Amino acid sequence: MRGLSCSSLSPLILQKELRSVLLLVALKRNARSPPVKNFHSAPLRSLNRRITWSTTDCKVPESYKGFWGAQAQMSSMAGEGMQKAVVRGGDAMGPPLSLSINGGSFEVVAESGVSDTDLRKAIESVPFQRWLENMKGPKGILTLGGSGGARCSLRHVVIQSVDMFGQRVGFVKFKAEVFDDLTGAKLPGIVFARGGAVAILMLLECEGQKYAVLTEQARVPVGRTILELPAGMLDDDDGDFVGTAAREVEEETGIHIKTSELVDLTALLDESTGCRMFPSPGGSDEEITLLLYRGYVKQEVISSLQGQETGLRDHGELIKVHVVPYNTLWRSSPDAKALAAIALYEMALKLNLLPLPPNAPELSAL
Repeated sequence: MRGLSCSSLSPLILQKELRSVLLLVALKRNARSPPVKNFHSAPLRSLNRRITWSTTDCKVPESYKGFWGAQAQMSSMAGEGMQKAVVRGGDAMGPPLSLSINGGSFEVVAESGVSDTDLRKAIESVPFQRWLENMKGPKGILTLGGSGGARCSLRHVVIQSVDMFGQRVGFVKFKAEVFDDLTGAKLPGIVFARGGAVAILMLLECEGQKYAVLTEQARVPVGRTILELPAGMLDDDDGDFVGTAAREVEEETGIHIKTSELVDLTALLDESTGCRMFPSPGGSDEEITLLLYRGYVKQEVISSLQGQETGLRDHGELIKVHVVPYNTLWRSSPDAKALAAIALYEMALKLNLLPLPPNAPELSAL
């Protein structure tokens, strides 16, 4: 079916025009078909700014039902007070899947453009499953009488996009409909699920001066380069934060460190926090473990690290290493991981909770 594009039309006019086109095509293709009854009573059903023709009240030939199920996608044209619509068939959402949680059930559907295969992969992915575990955990918002004192219900989830990292699911974006059972209010529920990550505060002491190691990377989401702590996502669900941290340090700075030399700063948090840092809980499930590495090095190590270009180029990592005095770190980086790590490190120092640092690191790529 050829797409029909309409612009500069009000919603009411657009509705009438689309109905007229559909009626004319039906009459032309099957003049002998039974008359269409209650055509003008066929309602428009809106979901996520999409308009779907409903055939509930229409009697049409079987061969035309795909046509009658065509979607009209609406999008606003900023600043021009105009709207446009494109009619197309074959991309409506598939049938919902029903999942159980906390004795109840909720529906999961795929947004237009998400295949059934990707829908299944999203549901089975580590980020989505971990989100469900958090929802029903001791602090979960579906738990009766939780810290918020309210009982909430999860009723509907729409999977909007799935990004694959090779054979595994990397990111899942979805919309969850969660309601307060007492007031009926709907909670904000747009989720960017990416799972766990780890970041390392690397402190090198040289001739009585303490330095921090940062990486400068091009970050497309913010449109600029950022000075930040060496960090990386967990590759799987085994929870090997320390191993991931050691690997990321070597990939991004060229320094090989032993996992036994890392101190988990987030483990010092109260158990009720989950011992993780959530940098953006209003929109993302990302939970970060912050680790500390300390070592004594010679001046040539500091000099060789400064400005070094590293990273896995075939993975799109364009990284430059920076070494800055620790006492200026809090002003040198806008990275939330760095600022949180400073706060935890300083409190741990103040309360004498840290072990003595090891000797100088082994350099593998300097």
